[in-house]
Amino acid sequence: MLHMLFCYLVSALLIIYASRKICHLACFGFMFGYLFFFRSLSLLGYDSPPGHTNMIQMILTLKLVGLAFEVNNAYTKGKTIDESKKASIETDKPVAVMSDSDRALLKLDMLDIFHYSFNYVGVLTGPYITFKTYRDAIYLPFSGKADCVGATVEKMKVIPLYAGLFLLVSYIWPLGYATSGEFYEDRSFFYRLMYVWPTFFIFRMRIYTGILLSECVCTMAGVGAYPKLCASKPGHGPSKEDYTTDESTAVEYDFETVRNIDVINTERCWTFREAMKYWNMCVQYWMAMYVYKRFPSKKYRTLATLAVSAIWHGVYAGYYFCICGAPFYLPIEDLYVKLFIKDATGQKRTVLNVLCWISKFFAFSYLGIAFLLLTVDKIWYYYSSVYHFGYVLWIVLYGAGVLIMKQRKAKAKLEAKAQQETSSKQD
Repeated sequence: MLHMLFCYLVSALLIIYASRKICHLACFGFMFGYLFFFRSLSLLGYDSPPGHTNMIQMILTLKLVGLAFEVNNAYTKGKTIDESKKASIETDKPVAVMSDSDRALLKLDMLDIFHYSFNYVGVLTGPYITFKTYRDAIYLPFSGKADCVGATVEKMKVIPLYAGLFLLVSYIWPLGYATSGEFYEDRSFFYRLMYVWPTFFIFRMRIYTGILLSECVCTMAGVGAYPKLCASKPGHGPSKEDYTTDESTAVEYDFETVRNIDVINTERCWTFREAMKYWNMCVQYWMAMYVYKRFPSKKYRTLATLAVSAIWHGVYAGYYFCICGAPFYLPIEDLYVKLFIKDATGQKRTVLNVLCWISKFFAFSYLGIAFLLLTVDKIWYYYSSVYHFGYVLWIVLYGAGVLIMKQRKAKAKLEAKAQQETSSKQD
């Protein structure tokens, strides 16, 4: 408890009293630095904090750093509006006005930040919600008008299926078996390589169950409820700020703002890149808004974003092996999509899409085993037992893809040159 209260206190003081030009950077540095320290207590001879405390600390980090960025955005917006007002005196052009939520952000006090930080909705497992979403749930009438029970029941319908599959498959293919002596001494290379499939399936079912249950907390409380006409997006909230509705017509509401995972699209989409967009969407929104878009170097911002994501997940090497491995697989997938799938049609397109789908889940599973094994010795022992098959395969595929691409470009140049010579002879 003291860890969380200390983080709240320092971050709240930074948000309220530090310069709004740098409060977001100061809060980012403090919270991620403290998160690293918090997880390194065992190295200093202290007991490691329990798992649920770690989860609360993770969400608290996103909330407090996100709040500091929201305050910085509101401050920047206010300055822009003030400058526009001065310019409009001469031009008579209409000037934008500060929204209620932006004004509230610039008037935050310690109590506001405390309530936002420790509100029970999302305090343990998320999803991440902005201060604006939290405030809207309190001051706007949508939570009382939306069908909260119906939305919750709809999500609850599929949770027994995912939970049941998790229990069944983890009973048949337990993760612990992948660290046993029998697994490495008596099982074949092919068996060990294919074992990543059920282990990642178990991981997916566990995540689906947990995330959907955490979404149910939001929907039951009415947090994240907005009219459909607001075109809400996960994490962000309404993309259209006009909340006015016609009293004479029935208004439909949704909870897209707190939708953290799209299970169907994650499973059935063809590519790794596409599947990433449907996974942990509220956290991805946070990473995109406050790391990716803010990082000064366009060349390295993808790697920086994934590195921050790995740090946020934990200090274990497995998180870095898994999450930071994704940027090295994506160019291979993009290359083959461009070479073979992009212009394919009919049955050929279907076959190639299925192959891409298999490759997607093999990549997720192969990288995901590191996420589950956690420590360097276990990860390296497993990958060595399969002769680093995945990494070798991807290097070969990338090399072959680059050669094919070069050959195609050379062939296209020769054809263009021949065509040009033919047309010049005819002239």
